[in-house]
Amino acid sequence: MVDFSQNESHLAILSQYVAQACCIHLGEEKRYLFEARLGTIISESGARDIPEFIQLAKADAAGRLRDKIIDSMTTHETYWFRDTRPWESLENSILPHLGSLLRTGTKARIRILCAACSSGQEPYSIALLLHKLQADGRLPGVNLSSFEIVAFDISPGTLFLAAAGRYSQLEIARGLPQYWRDSFFDATPGNTWTLKPVVRSMVSFKRRNLQDDMSSLGLFDLLLCRNVAIYFQEDFKKDLFNRLAKIIYPQGYMMLGGTESLLSHHDVFAMEQVDGSIFYKRKP
Repeated sequence: MVDFSQNESHLAILSQYVAQACCIHLGEEKRYLFEARLGTIISESGARDIPEFIQLAKADAAGRLRDKIIDSMTTHETYWFRDTRPWESLENSILPHLGSLLRTGTKARIRILCAACSSGQEPYSIALLLHKLQADGRLPGVNLSSFEIVAFDISPGTLFLAAAGRYSQLEIARGLPQYWRDSFFDATPGNTWTLKPVVRSMVSFKRRNLQDDMSSLGLFDLLLCRNVAIYFQEDFKKDLFNRLAKIIYPQGYMMLGGTESLLSHHDVFAMEQVDGSIFYKRKP
C-alpha cells in the first residue's frame, strides 16, 4: 500500500496528473480524497510509489488505467430534475419557445447539449419533459424527432451506465416523480428500472473532456453545464465558458447550476430571468 504521506512531492505529481487528465485541481490538503479514491487502484497496479504509478498510466497505450483514475476522481453526483425551479422554466417557457421556432419554420432542428452529463439523468430529464409537453398539446405541429439531445462526459464508466438507461431504485427515487417512472420506465431484474426506448433514443452520448475543442459537436440552441465548473480553477473556468459560447447559436440559452454565474462573461452572455430562474442568452 502506497503511503501518501511519505513524500509530499509525490503527492504534488499525482495532483498535477489528475488536473491534466480531468481538470480537477486538488491541493495537498485534499490528501484524504486521493487516498480514498485512488489508494486501491494504485495498490492493484503494483506500483511501488506514486511516480511509478503515473508512469504506468502514461505508458498504458489503451488508456485503461487513465480511465480508472478519471472514473475514481470525477464527481458523479446527479439526479432527476435537479433544482426544481429551472426545470419548471424549461417546461413552461424555454422548450415551448424552441418548439415554436420549429413550428414557424424559423428552425428546422433544435439541438440541446448536456455537458458533463454523468449517468444521464439530466439529458433524459429533458427528453421526458419534451414527451410531457407533446402529450399536453404544448408542442403543436412539432415532431419530437426534430429535437436532438447530445450529452457528453469524460468518464467511460458513467457513459456506459447512461447509454443503458437503467437505474437502481435509489437512483430512481432521487427527484423522479412516480408519474414519470410509471409512464416511461420498465421494471427490470435486480430491482432496477430501465427507460423505454422511445426516451433513450432521443439522447446520443459521446465521450468528451471539457478541455477538448468542442467545435466538432456543432452549434446548439440550449446548453446545460451545471454544477461542474465549481470544481475548476478560475483561469480554466473562463476558458471553458469562452469555448462553450462558440458552440451556442446567437440568442441560444445556457443553463448553469444554482451557485454558478456568468457575470464575468457579460461580453458574450446576457443574463435573463425566465419564470424566476436565471438563464444566460448568447449575445448576437
